[in-house]
Amino acid sequence: MNDASIPSRLRWRCRRGMQELDVLLGRWLESRWGGAPADMQRAFERLLECEDDLIWNWLMGRTVPDPALSGIVEEIRELGFGDRAH
Repeated sequence: MNDASIPSRLRWRCRRGMQELDVLLGRWLESRWGGAPADMQRAFERLLECEDDLIWNWLMGRTVPDPALSGIVEEIRELGFGDRAH
C-alpha cells in the first residue's frame, strides 16, 4: 500500500498505551485502510476514539455494544489473531 494513502493522524492515533494494541491497530491500518469501504474507515476512526481498555476487551472477545463498531473489531481480530481469536 502506498504510505501516502494513510493519513498521518491515523498512524499517530494507532499509537496507544499498550503495545499489543499498537500492533493490532497498526496492522489493520497498514494492510486494509486503503482498500476498505468508507463505512469501515469511519468505523475504524470511531474505534480509535474509544478507551484502550474497551478496545482490548472487545478484541479479546467481549461483546461490542455498538453494532457500528462490531464489524471493524471482528476484522481486526481476524487479521491480528487469525484462528486463535475464535
